[in-house]
Amino acid sequence: MYEKYIALRDKKGVSDYRVAVDTGITKSTFTDWKNGRSKPKADKLAALAKYFGVPIEYFLEQDAG
Repeated sequence: MYEKYIALRDKKGVSDYRVAVDTGITKSTFTDWKNGRSKPKADKLAALAKYFGVPIEYFLEQDAG
């Protein structure tokens, strides 16, 4: 999921800080996801999906192969 977030973030040209401010998700939460310390909860996924204009399922789909 984190890799998908990074791809969307980079495509939009924003920083973790900007996403954090705009969504209310703390930067430490992104760090926890990156390091595998936690997995995103549904409310956070919904906020990211809305922010990036993608369906929430985008983050839930497993990459094939």
